[in-house]
Amino acid sequence: MITHVVLFKLKDRSPEAIEATMQVLNNMKGKIDVLLDMEVGKDVLHLERSYDIALIAKFNKLEDIQIYDVHPLHEEVKSHMSRVLDGRSVSVDFES
Repeated sequence: MITHVVLFKLKDRSPEAIEATMQVLNNMKGKIDVLLDMEVGKDVLHLERSYDIALIAKFNKLEDIQIYDVHPLHEEVKSHMSRVLDGRSVSVDFES
C-alpha cells in the first residue's frame, strides 16, 4: 500500500477559505477508482510554521498514483489549488 500525504498553506487562511478548499478536496472521495481511502483535515494550532490543510490518501501501488494524478477530477483540484496556495505544497509518499 502507498500512503500519499500532502500539506497545503493557503493565501487566504480564513476559516471560510480553508473550509471551501477542504470541500474541493473532499469532493474526490469515492469518485476516483484507484483512490482507496482519503482523509482531509485542517490545522488546529495555527502556528507560523503550520500548514492549513493535510490530505492523506491511500493507493494499492505506485502506478495508481500516476492514474490519480491525471484523473479529470484531480486535475480540477490541482487547478483550484494553483489559485489558492501560498507557494507550493509539500508531500511525501511512502509504502506501508
